[in-house]
Amino acid sequence: MKLGFALASCVVACSSSAKAPATPTHGSSETPAHKGHDGHPGHHGHHGDGHGGMMHSFKGADEWAKVFDDPARDEWQKPDEVVAAMAIAPGMTVADLGAGTGYFVSRLSKAAGTTGAVLALDVETDMVEYMKQRAAREGWQHVTPQLTASDAPTLVANSVDRILIVDVWHHLENRTAYAAKLAAALKPGGAVIVVDFEMDSPMGPGKAMRILPAALAAELQTAGLKTELPTESLPYQYIVVARKPA
Repeated sequence: MKLGFALASCVVACSSSAKAPATPTHGSSETPAHKGHDGHPGHHGHHGDGHGGMMHSFKGADEWAKVFDDPARDEWQKPDEVVAAMAIAPGMTVADLGAGTGYFVSRLSKAAGTTGAVLALDVETDMVEYMKQRAAREGWQHVTPQLTASDAPTLVANSVDRILIVDVWHHLENRTAYAAKLAAALKPGGAVIVVDFEMDSPMGPGKAMRILPAALAAELQTAGLKTELPTESLPYQYIVVARKPA
């Protein structure tokens, strides 16, 4: 089934105090306005089999950027700490899966350096076009915004060193199958870094959609990835690092 959500967009802040843009609007099955790592609203339906997600259709990137790139987000998302946990070396190829309006992109580009590359991927055309314009406006170098599929990362096999997935994993359908596609895209020794919401977080999706860190790690382990939960200080989230054998 094709999911109508921009991967990155289903990631940002999901707090009861956050106000969503006038358009588009969210459905009511998340608390209370669930925004992504870089944003989407629209239809969503919860799949109760533990491998389903919430369907979103995020348009109006200019409006969602006001929420997703709000400087106040830095206080709880701790983007510098997340990027540090990725252990990116200059020259690496990094994919931001669900990049939305590009909240993490400039930091990833800086970490990868002038010899590296950043693939800013999203399933929502509006978000990809917004990032292209932002890349030109802000002088992002070695950054390629591109459209991706909802059921696959559309990355070439053995092509990337790091894959970042922030506040999106709980939206994916058939997550074990998706994990296998991520593993195939990684170079030997490469890693997937997933950030998602704690069960008791005051922001994020409804509790029925939340995933325990151990359960998320187990889904990634089905793809032959070795997982760990690094020490971090994110107030509402956890980080899982899943590494492909060298």
